[in-house]
Amino acid sequence: MLDKERISGIADELAAAERDRTTIPLLSARHPEMTVEDSYAVQNEWMRRGIESGRRLVGRKIGLTSKVMQEATGITEPDYGAIFADMVFDNGSIIEHSRFPNVRIEVELAFVLKERLDGPDTTIFDVLQATDYVVPALEILASRIEMPGRTIVDTISDNAAMGGMVYGGNPVAPDAVDLRWVSALLYRNESIEDTGVAAAVLNHPAMGVAWLSNKLHAHGAALEAGDIVLAGSFTKPMWVNPGDTVHADFGELGAITCRFV
Repeated sequence: MLDKERISGIADELAAAERDRTTIPLLSARHPEMTVEDSYAVQNEWMRRGIESGRRLVGRKIGLTSKVMQEATGITEPDYGAIFADMVFDNGSIIEHSRFPNVRIEVELAFVLKERLDGPDTTIFDVLQATDYVVPALEILASRIEMPGRTIVDTISDNAAMGGMVYGGNPVAPDAVDLRWVSALLYRNESIEDTGVAAAVLNHPAMGVAWLSNKLHAHGAALEAGDIVLAGSFTKPMWVNPGDTVHADFGELGAITCRFV
């Protein structure tokens, strides 16, 4: 376990890396005794400072919920991070690539809540009842800790690698479609790069939201009405470079496009 001084120091490093658009050395190598709870303490301190500085918390992201993502990272348990309002981009946005280090894209569904969700016993049925609508989304991954070699403590400390999100397409009520069968085609510069089905996220993307509600409860927090929840990727991370256009076709749920410059 790390003491408060070291947790604060790591939060300082990550805040500086975000500000300077750079990366820091692996925490897991420098602090081998660091635990998952330590890393959530670092993330919480980073988030607290963001709110204190005027950033507005609008939701949470869930990571590492699918076998695809776990195999891609070598990490076997989900994690979560915070979403601030300045991380959210509209469909069709032109995004500054240099804002984020190690830029990758994932295909996800976003749940927008109409009711509060608080564990410890949140179920998939609670999630569906509490959801106002579900909408297609892309997550922009940004690793402010050097790659490769990252472990779960590096990822969690780094706000679960959350850089930003783009949302669009057609919002749907959670009971209007079988969310397990929502699929997407992911393109980069008119070439198809990946495909996926939302059932890859714990067999149903709402299961990720239930996991998050229960995990947050253990950390003294909850999901609030109006929160956006990125439920987890059902494609592997796709690297993007300046000049790349990203397009995700969700079929009946519409499409999302963004360009990096």
